[in-house]
Amino acid sequence: MEDLPNSSENVREYRKFRTYSPNRWSEEDVRADRRKLWFSAIFAAFLLTVIWIVHLFNWAFDLHLSRFGLEPRTLNGLLGILFAPLLHGDWNHLLSNSLPLLLLFGGTLYFYRGIGFRVLVWIWIFGGLGVWLIGRDSYHIGASGLLYGFAAFLATSGVIRNDTRLMAVSLLTIFLYGSMIWGVLPLFKHVSWESHLMGALVGLISAIVYRHEGPPKPQYFLDEDEEPEEAAEQGVETPDTTPQSTTAPGVRIIYIYTKPEEPEANR
Repeated sequence: MEDLPNSSENVREYRKFRTYSPNRWSEEDVRADRRKLWFSAIFAAFLLTVIWIVHLFNWAFDLHLSRFGLEPRTLNGLLGILFAPLLHGDWNHLLSNSLPLLLLFGGTLYFYRGIGFRVLVWIWIFGGLGVWLIGRDSYHIGASGLLYGFAAFLATSGVIRNDTRLMAVSLLTIFLYGSMIWGVLPLFKHVSWESHLMGALVGLISAIVYRHEGPPKPQYFLDEDEEPEEAAEQGVETPDTTPQSTTAPGVRIIYIYTKPEEPEANR
């Protein structure tokens, strides 16, 4: 433990606490973030690989798997809720969905790892159920409903959480995929706008339902080379924590100086 500097004019105290600073990541933080990135990429790539394998077999053996798509308001169509996102009409349909699915699903898992898979289930099941209820009498296939769900989730979740990091993700999602909003309108005959609409709606609802779960909002504390007056102007908080007797990695000692209170005059 370091000795506190001596001064007869100030009351001295020290507080030890863990801090979040994006510019001062420890090696453990870097390794953990790298593992999270690989985790997200692997599972997103796995889902995309399954979709490609299904389409490859359908194309190679002429299996006509589109008959297992989602047919609204029929008993057989209920199975389509499970299979429709894995089926695509042609290679152009598959290619147009592949990269956005990899990025949006991977981004959901990376930034919301604790709830990413639950969001996937919500969009897959409840989005499909919505299409089964309101869809046109046709086979609805493709993963575009998942895309709209993930995009709506990412665009909404960061805003309602009031987290600057996640708000940046929201703005990036809107910038890259904001034009997708036209896909929820019945403008094109052979496009399942119902899947887009229900996927986006379920993604929005998921963001609201899980608004209190997922990554905690980081707290920024006073740096060693920053004056208390400057920190107060920037809205930086200094937490009131109990001093610990031992130090640990990622813990810094902050000295906070306050003027002694003058005794009140007798009245």
